[in-house]
Amino acid sequence: MPKPAPVVIDGPYAPLLKRPLPAGRPRSWYVTHNRRLKAMRLAIALLDSGTYRASQADNEKIRRTADLVGIRPPSNLTCRLVRDMMRTRR
Repeated sequence: MPKPAPVVIDGPYAPLLKRPLPAGRPRSWYVTHNRRLKAMRLAIALLDSGTYRASQADNEKIRRTADLVGIRPPSNLTCRLVRDMMRTRR
C-alpha cells in the first residue's frame, strides 16, 4: 500500500470551534479541565518558542509566555502542570 502524500499547510492555524462543556459535573471537574487546557496551550507555546525542557521553564518564563500569547497569568499550580506536561514522554 503506497504512503499517503504529506499535507502541506500553507495557511495560518485556525482553532476548532468551541463547544459548551457537558452539564451536571461537579465544579472541581470544570476547574481541573480548564486548568489542563490552559497548561496545554502554554506548553505548546513554550515548545514553539524553543523551550524544550521542563527545567528551562521556570514560573516567570511561563508567565511571560502567557502574556505574549494573550493568556491570563497562570497560578503556581498551573505552572507546575505545564512543566509536568513538558516532561511527559509518550
